[in-house]
Amino acid sequence: MTDPRRDAPPTARVSMLTLSAFVVGSMIGAGVFSLPGAFAAETGVAGALIAWGIAGAGMLTLALVFSILAVRKPALDAGVYSYARAGFGDFAGFFSAFGYWASACAGNVFYWVFIMSTLGAVFPALGAGDTVAAVLVASAGLWLFYLLIRQGVREAAAVNRVVSIAKTVPIVVFVVLCLTVFDPVVFAENWTGGAGAPPVFEQVRATMLVTVFVFIGIEGASVNSRHARSRKDVGRATLLGFLSVLAVFASVTIVSYGVLPRAEIAALHDPSMGGVLDAAVGPWGAVLVSVALIVAVLGAYLAWTLMAAEVLLVAARGGDLPRFLARTDQRDTPIGALTMSTGLVQLMLVVALFAENAFDVALDLTSSLVLIPFLLSAAYALKLAITGEGYRRGERARRRDLTIAVLATGYTAFLLYAAGVAYLLLSLLIIVPGTILFALARRERGARVFTRVEAVVFVLAAAGAVTAIVLLATGVIVL
Repeated sequence: MTDPRRDAPPTARVSMLTLSAFVVGSMIGAGVFSLPGAFAAETGVAGALIAWGIAGAGMLTLALVFSILAVRKPALDAGVYSYARAGFGDFAGFFSAFGYWASACAGNVFYWVFIMSTLGAVFPALGAGDTVAAVLVASAGLWLFYLLIRQGVREAAAVNRVVSIAKTVPIVVFVVLCLTVFDPVVFAENWTGGAGAPPVFEQVRATMLVTVFVFIGIEGASVNSRHARSRKDVGRATLLGFLSVLAVFASVTIVSYGVLPRAEIAALHDPSMGGVLDAAVGPWGAVLVSVALIVAVLGAYLAWTLMAAEVLLVAARGGDLPRFLARTDQRDTPIGALTMSTGLVQLMLVVALFAENAFDVALDLTSSLVLIPFLLSAAYALKLAITGEGYRRGERARRRDLTIAVLATGYTAFLLYAAGVAYLLLSLLIIVPGTILFALARRERGARVFTRVEAVVFVLAAAGAVTAIVLLATGVIVL
């Protein structure tokens, strides 16, 4: 068998700050601009603080898991794929890689629909991002980004670093401007959510899923670990990026409660950040937010495209996807993986024309697809801590890492449950047909397709996919 890495060009290396930019760039996208309205629709200040505390603590355990694994297993590239594979077998690795890749592609569809919807306020032909004109414009942008990334991973990473800064600055400006008109009386009235609000516990529960989508991207440095100058940089970049973004998200949410009454924030059209800033400083504030939103979403799209292609590339080099996806050019750009990723986004954009709510479908699919790779990564860290693999005898850090891994596994399992059965079945409907690529890769290697356990897993997953088809056909699940 030939090694797909043979004669490959040298791997492009990037700094810790650039790795942090992958985390920030992939996490700060469209979601942050909708946070004021999304939270105000469900809770007051107290509930928002508790929700961010719980979500922040839960996601911090996941960030720490990626940091732990980068140190304990420095030879494993592309995080979510290699951790699942090392811990639970080749098919689990494929399942994680393909699910993550599909999640990234669905997220990129969401970004293009969101951009077209935002521009639709100025250009009516674009509608809510689901018109023929919107798909044509989005398709043009899609392939322009394809050409940009073809120029090289290092160059694309540099652009992502600049864009990450460019889109963070307006959000910080939003927080500062809101603080200049912050009204303590309005803030106090919003504390419990106002008259008739449900108990704080119910408010918190209703907002928890809001945080799932905005935190996707926490694995950005881990997925791009192949390009790290030092494996320690992966963990540092993950924590730095996560803590920075958490501070931004929580600040945007909380300061808004000091500008307008909760009911008025909840009634704002998305991006609700624009409505809050309009109330604070005038119409130019809404324009600033709209411009920042487009920059942020394009930056997130770039980061997600890089991560989607990277996972396919490493999975192909690991022998779990066909060899054509392992090809890179002289600039270390994964040509086959990049082309396949862009092609799927293009297909999904066309399918979005026939969805009743393309915006929500793409958003929910992105969240549900990524939770399986997250759960498998956390479970692998748990497995290492239990068995002691990668630890020295009597090492104190093992007990600490065990606690972190237990919390991260429980948190991601809860999120997968909370995402709902419908979207879990839809996720299987996307992943199961992709198994043909796994089978092709195994045949290329002359290896058996499934072990007995993997065959059982595949049958169960296929049954879930068939169930999804039946529910779609009978109208139980509506796209």
